[in-house]
Amino acid sequence: MSRIARLLKNHRISARQRAVVHRIAALVLDYPDEQLRADLPHLRTAAQRLPEPVRGHLGGVLDHLEQTPLRRLTEDYVATFDLRRRCCLYLTYYAHGDTRKRGVALLGFKHAYRAAGLEPATEELPDHLCVLLEFSATTDPDAGARLLVRYRAGLELLRLALIDADSPYAGALAAVSATLPPLTGRDRDAVARLVAEGPPEEENGPAPFALPDYIGART
Repeated sequence: MSRIARLLKNHRISARQRAVVHRIAALVLDYPDEQLRADLPHLRTAAQRLPEPVRGHLGGVLDHLEQTPLRRLTEDYVATFDLRRRCCLYLTYYAHGDTRKRGVALLGFKHAYRAAGLEPATEELPDHLCVLLEFSATTDPDAGARLLVRYRAGLELLRLALIDADSPYAGALAAVSATLPPLTGRDRDAVARLVAEGPPEEENGPAPFALPDYIGART
């Protein structure tokens, strides 16, 4: 049993509850559409069976999605995740920026998915947080947790950036974070360094937190 698996086994949240949190977070952090709106009552029911604090964290996001018109939701989503450099949902970007190492990291995600018997979808990069959370919830929770912990600094920076932006989506990140082992001193140092310096960059690359060229406004 890996160190991460041992820590999760002793966690106050059960494996089943962790899967539910990751599944709900994967759905609410994706681009909002009519299908998501139709699924909200079911997500609400599932969230209400979870312990605190994750129930409250997810409840705030669900309230926002239920009470806000869809057009406003889509506009806010683009403004938050597509236009804010520190609210990127692609986890390897925080660790590697747009350097060559990022390509290797993306292959690592693909290998993890294939090792679990899942062929990565081609319409989205494998390090997208929603893709990883879906994988963790439905396919291989141990491998999913290892990837989340490996990229914990970026995950925490995203959570902090959403809090700074007063975004209701911060609750989804807080819920995911609550399912993982406590931050270590090394994790905290990595988050502080990332906040101060931004992702690595090539010698002649873009400035820290330059917007990735595959992220643009959605229609």
